[in-house]
Amino acid sequence: MSKLLIVESPTKVKSIQKYLGKDYKVMASMGHVRDLPKSKLGVDVDNNFKIEYINLDDKKSLIKSLKAAANENEEIYLATDPDREGEAISWHLANILGLDLNKKNRVTFNEITESGVKTGIANPRKLDINLVDAQQARRVVDRIVGYKLSPFLWRKVKSGLSAGRVQTVALRLIVDREREIEKFKEEEYWTIDASFLKARKTFTAKLASYADNKKLPTISSSDDAQKIVNSLSSATYTVSAVKKGVRHKQPAPPFNTSTLQQEASRKLGFTGQKTMSVAQQLYEGVDITGMGSVGLITYMRTDSLRISDEARAAGNKYIVSYFGKEYLPAKPRFYKQKKNAQDAHEAIRPTMVDLSPDKAKASLSNDQYKLYKLIWERFLASLMEACAQSTTTVTITANEYLFKASGYIVTFDGFTKLYEEGKDDIGDSDEAPIPEINEGDVLNLKALTPNQHFTQPPPRYTEPTLIKALDENGIGRPSTYAPIISNILQRSYIEREKKALKPTKLGIVVSDLISEHFKKIVEVKFTANLEDELDKIGAGEQNYIDMVDSFYKEFDILYKKAESSLNGKRVKVPLVETDVVCEKCGRKMVVRDGKFGKFLACPGYPECKNTKPMPENEIKEACPKCGSKLVRKISKQGKKFVGCSNYPNCDFASPGVPTGEKCKECGSYIIKGARGRTYCMNSECPSRKKAADKNNEK
Repeated sequence: MSKLLIVESPTKVKSIQKYLGKDYKVMASMGHVRDLPKSKLGVDVDNNFKIEYINLDDKKSLIKSLKAAANENEEIYLATDPDREGEAISWHLANILGLDLNKKNRVTFNEITESGVKTGIANPRKLDINLVDAQQARRVVDRIVGYKLSPFLWRKVKSGLSAGRVQTVALRLIVDREREIEKFKEEEYWTIDASFLKARKTFTAKLASYADNKKLPTISSSDDAQKIVNSLSSATYTVSAVKKGVRHKQPAPPFNTSTLQQEASRKLGFTGQKTMSVAQQLYEGVDITGMGSVGLITYMRTDSLRISDEARAAGNKYIVSYFGKEYLPAKPRFYKQKKNAQDAHEAIRPTMVDLSPDKAKASLSNDQYKLYKLIWERFLASLMEACAQSTTTVTITANEYLFKASGYIVTFDGFTKLYEEGKDDIGDSDEAPIPEINEGDVLNLKALTPNQHFTQPPPRYTEPTLIKALDENGIGRPSTYAPIISNILQRSYIEREKKALKPTKLGIVVSDLISEHFKKIVEVKFTANLEDELDKIGAGEQNYIDMVDSFYKEFDILYKKAESSLNGKRVKVPLVETDVVCEKCGRKMVVRDGKFGKFLACPGYPECKNTKPMPENEIKEACPKCGSKLVRKISKQGKKFVGCSNYPNCDFASPGVPTGEKCKECGSYIIKGARGRTYCMNSECPSRKKAADKNNEK
């Protein structure tokens, strides 16, 4: 009996076809095949929110091929991704192909391995209409918000803007944090450190309290600090207490979607979007030498921290073999799930623990290797024994004051032998090894140092800390975080300042306007509750029409009030003025956003149309085609490149900076990449292939 299996991504086809053999024909839907029309709302709000679906124009020939294949095969299975969106794609395919919705023709794969694929095929089920309804509810709500709010912003601020249910909340978090920073008033304070010499080793203790353990008032000036230092200059420093103990540092749990994005940002410098793209490649299948195409990780869109018994057993066996049985805890460790976690899939883990990153490295791209190594190490570390530390806390009395010092030594490295979780805030630790010390010892004071400090404002969000905030507040789903951040960056609502995310003037205006007139819609709690309702629909506990109706009635009232109160009014976005003077008319130039990033423009437009690149984007090397200045630019897709400032008269564009030399192989320009490597900019040049072959040999 011939069988057709339809997956989402074409990169899975090769792997799955290999496992299923010639009895199956495997094809890909290439994502969604139907959606709402772009030209109109596509939702009848007066008729139970009936949705108008249309076949996508760019999928017409594919749909024709799928229909032909369906007619040629006796059994049809829908194997799109194992999540809410994947369930909806299967439902659309079933409708287009005329499949029986009561038939068990839906299969899911948690991992693209032989056992994972065959297990999925052996356990088909009916389409989960509750999951489909949850996806439709989210799509309708997001469509209403986007379709109504975006034109609202065009009329009230400027054309080309967009608003989204979750992206607007993410923007508000960033804007609110910026306001906290602006309102913050720094305050001076001082600390006093005493350094001691004991057994030829130096250690430091901090002034902690009065000798009777009463809290010290804040030392707010240099004079106050110096008075304390003077009063202690001839004091006797006696060890009044030594407390020793043992503590165990536990490993972090295996990755879910949110924590993977956070850690890849901290340790690898990946954006959320890049992390998910590379993880998708690892899940769908990579050609591994001697193995063929195989999925290296489990499904990467998951809230779960659960791992299968088989995976745990394989991980435990590897730990004992390569690290020793002392690195395996006596009792297996299970991690507590967060509230409302979607537990349909396991945590993100390697599908084959024995395939270490070093073994797979030759078959992987650099980015794939880095992310696979991170996932592999995190998974194994989560199963390993805790790190044991011997701690010492010392209390030192001097006159009416107490100093305290704490430190530790590692007595058993445990999971830290392999992996430790990254940190968002990396500060100086007060803990350092303390020499052997006993109660009653009189210490030799080396120095008494007053240190000036200033209170710090809350830090701006970075990509990992914003993802963490969205996740902790239940805003959106982890799988949506990457496109949300990418979208508000591309819309110039926020910008990166080193690693920090900072709102632009435009972003502040948009956030304030929506917050003023649609306050409830952008409240963190409201958005989180909406996610809970979507989960209830997916679990069959709530009717999706009722949920959408309730949302729409509330939103429509706010929308009509906003239109009425702002009738004919527009909100002006403040311009950022610079010290650069327009050489044509003498005005101070302002910063504007263009399709290739920021540039300087004369505020006298349209009388004066003078523009310039941002000074920090200029490159000293001249354009090799026309001799004009080169500037750093950013494409609409967010990719950095070097282009000619004389565009559109000169179309030179390159991923790197020209060196002034020409390629001996093809005559094109030699450029220098981000890491200083020089190569020909012509991607078809034979020299590029030779270099790639040489790297593969290594």
